[in-house]
Amino acid sequence: MLFLMMRNLSVGRARAGALAIAILSCASLAVTGQAASPGQPPWSGQTNSKVRLVSGTVQDDGSPALFAGVQLRMERGWKTYWRNPGDSGVPPSFDWSGSKNVKSAEVFYPVPHRFADASGTAIGYDDEVVFPVKVTPEQAGQPVELSLTFDYGLCKDLCIPNSVDLKAVLSVDLGKGDAMLIGQASARVPKPAGPETLPRLEVVTANLEGDAPGFEVDAYFAPGATNTDLFVASEEVLVPVPKALGPLKDGKRRFSVVFATPEEAAAAKGKPLSFTLISDQGASETTRTQP
Repeated sequence: MLFLMMRNLSVGRARAGALAIAILSCASLAVTGQAASPGQPPWSGQTNSKVRLVSGTVQDDGSPALFAGVQLRMERGWKTYWRNPGDSGVPPSFDWSGSKNVKSAEVFYPVPHRFADASGTAIGYDDEVVFPVKVTPEQAGQPVELSLTFDYGLCKDLCIPNSVDLKAVLSVDLGKGDAMLIGQASARVPKPAGPETLPRLEVVTANLEGDAPGFEVDAYFAPGATNTDLFVASEEVLVPVPKALGPLKDGKRRFSVVFATPEEAAAAKGKPLSFTLISDQGASETTRTQP
């Protein structure tokens, strides 16, 4: 695989900005609207993909809440990335700074999966993904104007950056809108782990010094669970892709994370890490700070 995007250790929008310098030669990508069904938000055509911004009122913890959804549809064989892209690629970037009457726009990530490629193991999505976004207005009862710059990497035999500007006006009487689509994506977002829920993080044993600095994770899954896996992410440092140490046994599985250098391991000290456990029977997320 010709891999034209390089790993970038910075965070946020600066991390996604590395896409621009990682391309050896790439023509400008034009944003073009595509026809949509009456009453539906239009698609914006991108390289081997298309994107649109949907919205609706969704039940959140038993109460109606205003949600948007960034819907990305990819051509067959192409993939995009999770918030920790793995051994290569970059995570998506969501810039809402041009929005009006928006106090916060919280993006949620559905459960990803692994991809094996020439650069190692990537973490992300293929075919289609919808990122649910919980929107909190500055002034309740007033229209919300969403303005999003969405940057994302797209990979097959080579990797290219895409950037698209999307806009939507969410009225106070929005109604259900695309609530079903957003709700289906929300159902695939890992839930906060509780002391009795499964899957559950049990023990994290860290050794961030020596020749193989890293940590081991013991996790418990529901009886009969399949497709068990672990992903780790951080807003501040890149974390290597975990490796499973043997099969699931008596509901327990151990994973290992090994940093490439002592310097990378040292950077993780004192940083909050998000542990995402997944299986065919559900997914959970736990945040812990490495000592």
